[in-house]
Amino acid sequence: MHIIVKLVPRLAFLSCLGLGMATLAILPGAAGGGDDLRGRSDIPRREEAPEGFRVARLQYGGGSDWYSNPSSLPNLMRALAERTTVPVRNFEEKRVTLLDERLFDYPFLYMNGHGTVRFTPDEAHRLRSYLLTGGFLFADDNYGMDKTFRREIQKVFPDKKLVDVPHNHPIYHCFYDLPKGPPKVHEHDGLPAQGLGIFHDGRLVVFYTYQTDIGDGIEDAHVHNDPPEIREQAMKMAINVAIYALTS
Repeated sequence: MHIIVKLVPRLAFLSCLGLGMATLAILPGAAGGGDDLRGRSDIPRREEAPEGFRVARLQYGGGSDWYSNPSSLPNLMRALAERTTVPVRNFEEKRVTLLDERLFDYPFLYMNGHGTVRFTPDEAHRLRSYLLTGGFLFADDNYGMDKTFRREIQKVFPDKKLVDVPHNHPIYHCFYDLPKGPPKVHEHDGLPAQGLGIFHDGRLVVFYTYQTDIGDGIEDAHVHNDPPEIREQAMKMAINVAIYALTS
């Protein structure tokens, strides 16, 4: 199965469920709903990305190692280039803060770490604006950031709950079929792997993997020496997240 992708500015994102061909869009205001941000002068427009799919690591405050798993994003980008028709022309990891003027250039944000996460009020407000205008956040607990991530994401969405993403959701089926949800990469507390999320107007805008370590699973093989089959399951999950983010 291949998803053929063409980047077209200012068209709504399409759902990836059941699609063999998708036209992607980067459109402020696509989310709509109660927080209508269209026309706001403080929300930059996302422009067409001639170099292809753009993803950035989120550099956040609080003292945690936001920079952990340095080979994860480059490996994901290579896998997207090799296994799909998503246009990927740059495998180098990009990094942004929530107040960075380049934030809205990246429709997909990735964050992980082992410790404290902290958003200032301005950062929480900007992340909300980003997510409600078509952006997507993939947060992966690298074992240790769970308590503060949950606290800080409530600052972003005090009106919404972080909920279980059911295993029949498109994020588990839009490219690879993962009927059991997120794979278990590393064991910590004897708890099952979970995929949690925040939804806005039916769209999953935040996907949070907990008790799984997807980022570890898609690192270079020698870093954690995980079995090939475990690494493959982690990469399938990461690819699904990227495809869903691009097409939902």
